[in-house]
Amino acid sequence: MLVVIRGGGDLATGVALRLYRAGMRVVICETASPTSIRRTVCFSEAVRLGETAVEGIVARRAAPEEVPTLLAEGIVPVLVDPEAACIKALHPDAVVDAILAKRNLGTTADMAPIVVAAGPGFTAGADCHAVVETMRGHYLGRVIYAGSALPNTNIPGLIGGYAGERVLRAPADGVFQGNRQIGDQVKSGDVAGYVAGIPMVCTIDGVLRGLLADGVAVTKGMKSGDVDPRCRPDHCTCASDKALAVGGGVLEAILHFAGGKESSGWKTK
Repeated sequence: MLVVIRGGGDLATGVALRLYRAGMRVVICETASPTSIRRTVCFSEAVRLGETAVEGIVARRAAPEEVPTLLAEGIVPVLVDPEAACIKALHPDAVVDAILAKRNLGTTADMAPIVVAAGPGFTAGADCHAVVETMRGHYLGRVIYAGSALPNTNIPGLIGGYAGERVLRAPADGVFQGNRQIGDQVKSGDVAGYVAGIPMVCTIDGVLRGLLADGVAVTKGMKSGDVDPRCRPDHCTCASDKALAVGGGVLEAILHFAGGKESSGWKTK
């Protein structure tokens, strides 16, 4: 089974890992300048580096004509194709929108026999066949067969007793320049990077789990880093519980429809 995934960030990569390990062939579509934070667990890094690996699975930036060869070699092709134009040529069995833009950026239910979307901004039964819940809590990873995911609250999930304090945001408009590396231990008050000469300061102690790549254009308030208060550097090199939960939901949805079952599962009111 061939699946095209729109997005290559940490949640999209968690989806890709689940599908790949279940025996599916996966192709990633990304932008030319990804803004992924948890770059050490993002297949989007292949756009910048040419090749990357997450949990032993290799992804490589590719041109559309290279896709069949890479798939045959067990490598995940990453295309600079934000509009997912490759779908017309590849004819995938399923398309997954895992951009996590909190709104629909052009995914439609006629893109493939099975179309699954992650997070808010989509309605199962209208612009896709199923939606997977991405909000932390009781419903995380649940597949919605009619209706929509919970609305975006703009409040990060609680980890280690902290929510919004974990997130590092750009202090100004400009170009981001990091002052630390992912995996570094930091304390409240440490500078993780600069924008237009203005420091981006950590507000809690922990491990720097995510940080934008140098040279990325940002706007003031844009998410640019993530401090994990659990202080586990090994968490920086493996997919999160949330990413794998969402990936499991996507896998369920694809197998549900591939098996020809009716959409009689969970429905939101």
